[in-house]
Amino acid sequence: MPIRAAGTPAFDIVRLAHVELTVSDLERSRAFYVDALGMVESGRDDAALYLRGLEERSHHSLVLRLGEAPRCARLGYRVRSEDDLDAAHALFAGMELEAAWVERDGQSRTLHVRDPFGVPLAFYVSSERQPRLLQSYGAYRGAAVQRIDHCNCFAARLQATYDFYAGRLGFHTTEYTETEPGPDDDAALWAVWLQRKGNVHDLALTNGRGPRLHHVGLWTRGELDILHACDVLASTGWLGAMERGPGRHGISNAFFLYLRDPDGHRIELFTGDYLTVDPDFEPIRWALDDPRRQTLWGQPAPKSWFEEGTPFEGVNVDEPRLQARPVDMG
Repeated sequence: MPIRAAGTPAFDIVRLAHVELTVSDLERSRAFYVDALGMVESGRDDAALYLRGLEERSHHSLVLRLGEAPRCARLGYRVRSEDDLDAAHALFAGMELEAAWVERDGQSRTLHVRDPFGVPLAFYVSSERQPRLLQSYGAYRGAAVQRIDHCNCFAARLQATYDFYAGRLGFHTTEYTETEPGPDDDAALWAVWLQRKGNVHDLALTNGRGPRLHHVGLWTRGELDILHACDVLASTGWLGAMERGPGRHGISNAFFLYLRDPDGHRIELFTGDYLTVDPDFEPIRWALDDPRRQTLWGQPAPKSWFEEGTPFEGVNVDEPRLQARPVDMG
């Protein structure tokens, strides 16, 4: 079987904390994320915009930086303590992977590293505190985004990537998709959902050309917020941003809407998943040819959803080792 129990990690990752994307126009990006989706601006300068959700106390969960081409510059994770941060440095340095201490606006002491596949990561303990706007209902607009939830990445070496995050970093498996075994082949992992914070995922890995970012998941209070966002987007010039949905996944049970921001980065509005904190939780298996896994209601995803993604900054993209594909591509 291609899945495994979470290993004992060298350091304690709390959750996904932020994602950093490059964009071509800060004002255009602000119009999309703040005016249309309802995120909160925490700060900005000539080169960057710092955003958070309404319930978040952290300085930022999404950083948008001016850049020449759309890229994902970094995935950021919170760790439990300064000792965990030092242990993270020791782990990556011991594996002879790029690791450096940096200073970043709104974050405490920060470690920049690359995983074994080149993906740029950040680890830190705390963030500059901002007012929580959870009960400031007059500030709610668009999708009223509450917080960052997860990211999904294409992985060319899916099994090896999964083995690293589950085995070395202690991510727990919640759901997975695998191929059916044949007379001459074992079942192969095609996608997997991994968590640290106790819901369905902080990180999902999908077989494909990679490594690339597939999407950033932003959590909303409920289905009506996502439906309201559809009305807002359709009536404020963002109709073309809607790529897929609204709908409900079989995997994660989440109600979703996939959007493309002004630079083509994919964003998921996401709600309705479940807790996975019980120690006897058993990962849920989905067959690759089960159409309910991607949409419980049966509609196929568009071809772009399987093939298009955001490259990571400074990382070469490889063809996937596993050539299996779902049967219900739109």
